[in-house]
Amino acid sequence: MKWNWQLQKWPHFQYDSAGLDDLEKKFFQEAGGASAILRHLEADKKKLFIIELLCLEGFNSSAIEGELLERHSLQSSIQRHFGIQVKASRISGKEKGMGELMWLMYSTYDQVLTHETLFTWHKTLMNDESKINDIGKYRSHDEPMQIISGRLDRQTVFFEAPPSKIILPEMNRFIEWFNSPAQKESTLARAAISHLYFESIHPFEDGNGRIGRALVEKSLSQALNHPTLIAVSREISSRKKEYYAKLAACNHTLEITEWIHFFADIILHAQGESFRLINFLMAKSRIMHSLDGKINPRQEKVLLRIFAEGPNGFAGGLSAENYIAITKTSRATATRDLTELVKFGVLYKTGHLRHTRYWLNLENLAT
Repeated sequence: MKWNWQLQKWPHFQYDSAGLDDLEKKFFQEAGGASAILRHLEADKKKLFIIELLCLEGFNSSAIEGELLERHSLQSSIQRHFGIQVKASRISGKEKGMGELMWLMYSTYDQVLTHETLFTWHKTLMNDESKINDIGKYRSHDEPMQIISGRLDRQTVFFEAPPSKIILPEMNRFIEWFNSPAQKESTLARAAISHLYFESIHPFEDGNGRIGRALVEKSLSQALNHPTLIAVSREISSRKKEYYAKLAACNHTLEITEWIHFFADIILHAQGESFRLINFLMAKSRIMHSLDGKINPRQEKVLLRIFAEGPNGFAGGLSAENYIAITKTSRATATRDLTELVKFGVLYKTGHLRHTRYWLNLENLAT
């Protein structure tokens, strides 16, 4: 069976646009609401939100590929681009590369896509890789570019991309399509196609998934005329199995209606989560200000640590053991501190004895 790029009508993808208009309308309405909130945020709070979103996107885009980055190192890498002084020793190679990619994606969203753009992104992302031969350029090896799954003794070829010798003309055509102002696709369809189209070519030796997701953000940002600031990779990560299954369904066909609607849903859910994060960061600022002078340094340290985990706080909730580990204090002091935070309404408690857990009181934070 032929791969999609071997089909006669490649790369002319086909899909049924029924229902996309309503999704498109919702996307632009919610984007407008988020922009209105950001316009009224103080500069420091807006900067905090942007850094948080870029960090979230970079962290999850890497996680999809099975690469877990150190969150604080990644955040420090991004913070430097916003004029925040951080120690260089806090930033390791992989985190520096992803942080740089997120900054380039954000700061140059309105520039046309070129080969040089993609080469810069790849070189930035792969700066700490020693096993890659072609860094900052398209792959050149003679061996087939195959995505393989399964055990070592029972491997299955999931997909085979175009051979290296035709990558340049394929990418010429992709870049021309991406930059074309006369495209008929809706914003959501264009973003979905840009990702599928790029992943089908798979032009680099490594890093295609991360760069392909950055292209989604660039596509959406250009449609809005400002950076989207939505963590698409976080939503993909939470639906990773479904994401790969939908991609696989397009391996041998150019009829991609199911992919378009799936990816549009991914974008809208990611947009909703980003809106939730805006409100969360505003609530964080409000609650920390209200507690100024009322809590001790231990309590402040733990609250900031919980807030750093995002709206859901610690996975599984905060335990007394977590509190003790973070603050290096006694169990009696930890219990007293946590009881006070519950009294203040910042946390609420579930369970009993060793099963006791503490959670951010999001309903209280929202008021």
